[in-house]
Amino acid sequence: MRTTIYMMTFMILLFFVSGPALAQEMIIYPAKGQSQEQMDKDKFECYNWAKQQTGFDPMEVPKATAPPPKKEAKKGGVVRGGARGALVGVTAGAIAGDAGKGAAIGAASGALIGGMRRQDQRRQQEQAEQQWAQEQTAQYQQRRNNYNRAYGACLEGRGYTIR
Repeated sequence: MRTTIYMMTFMILLFFVSGPALAQEMIIYPAKGQSQEQMDKDKFECYNWAKQQTGFDPMEVPKATAPPPKKEAKKGGVVRGGARGALVGVTAGAIAGDAGKGAAIGAASGALIGGMRRQDQRRQQEQAEQQWAQEQTAQYQQRRNNYNRAYGACLEGRGYTIR
């Protein structure tokens, strides 16, 4: 289930990033009077050449890699923290003369700290997932840019003006 959510997030991010790139497709002008038939042939040959040179196929649906391994937040952070705090509180309370009061204060503060730790672990996991999605998007964009450069160079070499 979680993997599906990661994949959907990646695809949505990719859609928003690739949208402007698709809107800026190259404008190809036959500078040496090439016919439409010749231009179509050259575009196809340059597509294949650029794909071979860069290993990127703009016609292929992007594939996401596996998301970062999920680090499960330890279960029972509040309960464990409360139990540890109660043990410390009993000791401190016994020294002060009221073990019960010390245990109650220790349990409350331990539970609070345990809950905060668990929340911090969740926040770190979310940041790792966001960073992964951003890296995936950046890698896709870089590969697409390399392909566009190769494709444009090929067409320019065949006498086309590229904008």
